[in-house]
Amino acid sequence: MKRRDLILSTPAVVSGSVLAGLCGSARAETAVIKFGQSASLTGGQASYGKDVRDGIAAAFAAASKSGGTRFELVTLDDGGSAERCKQNAKSLIDGGVAGLIGFTSGAATEASLSEIESAQVALLGTASGNMGIRSSKLSSPFHVRAGYDDEYRRMVTYVKEFGMRRVGYVYLKDTSQANQAAMNSALQQVDLKLTETVALDRNAKSFEADAAKLLAARLDCVLFTTNAAPIISIVNHMSLGKYPGMYFSSSFAGQSLIDAMADRGQSIIMTQVVPRPNSTALSIVKRCREDLAALDGKTRMGFTSLEGYIAGTVAVEAARAALKGGGMSRSRFKEALAGLRTDLGGYKVQFSSSNPDGSHFVDVVAIDRYGRIIG
Repeated sequence: MKRRDLILSTPAVVSGSVLAGLCGSARAETAVIKFGQSASLTGGQASYGKDVRDGIAAAFAAASKSGGTRFELVTLDDGGSAERCKQNAKSLIDGGVAGLIGFTSGAATEASLSEIESAQVALLGTASGNMGIRSSKLSSPFHVRAGYDDEYRRMVTYVKEFGMRRVGYVYLKDTSQANQAAMNSALQQVDLKLTETVALDRNAKSFEADAAKLLAARLDCVLFTTNAAPIISIVNHMSLGKYPGMYFSSSFAGQSLIDAMADRGQSIIMTQVVPRPNSTALSIVKRCREDLAALDGKTRMGFTSLEGYIAGTVAVEAARAALKGGGMSRSRFKEALAGLRTDLGGYKVQFSSSNPDGSHFVDVVAIDRYGRIIG
């Protein structure tokens, strides 16, 4: 049997005895552990999906250099489609991956949960704060980043501190109602309520009418929870309408929103769920930057790629813990995740058997018109 064919399967993925045999000889080839990802590599979230994918790939490539085990990522494009994501999840599960990682659409992932839960395979590091995938009734998801409830609380506290009262909220109408409930709860805690709400069709060809509705409401600020493209379009239209207020975005818009705002000279406030990629003090940021550069020399460093890198690093640590515990299987990988408490170098991830939310870290950053993080 060729070692490249030693791929994870169910129920026994890589047994302890097999791994010991493989590692017992200096001439033995490397065992392979594969993880599956469904990501938006085309469509309006393409840059977001590619950044998350590249971050995971960089973490896997770096971990594989140490020998003994090679980590591989199988990525299937879903274009942000719930149906394609569901099909991808089934295909990856049937293909024998050890776990699922770095799905990039919260709504599409939510639509795939029945398939994932049925297979009892771990779903690690979904790159979304979607509250619909954070139900206490679920056993498969493990989150390495904060949810929208944490992001919204930080966001509206900032809004309150700046004395803004007329608040608009823009979201994608096909996403979980739990997200809207989280926003309303956050506002209630600081004695605010929404002045205007706009639910977007993510496939709309124009957002001009949505921008006009927001302008007519005479808002102090607009809070966005969408991918980057609708925000860019709406901000363009509102700027033409001489909108004087502030824009806030959740982490969902990703690094591409920062780049786009810099290109048009527009500032924005964003919540972020990973450390700042320009940090010089945190080793997780330094390692991510180095490993991305080693990947192909072209992959960009940013918030979104760092989020993927963190998810990939957690997958590696949990897989290694499972192997030390007697062998690698889907169930052992889930057990290892449930017991994982780690500091990755300035970013802590702490799971337990009753807590799949590994991090509640949220930062609020101000992006100036040149794309620089200034606050």
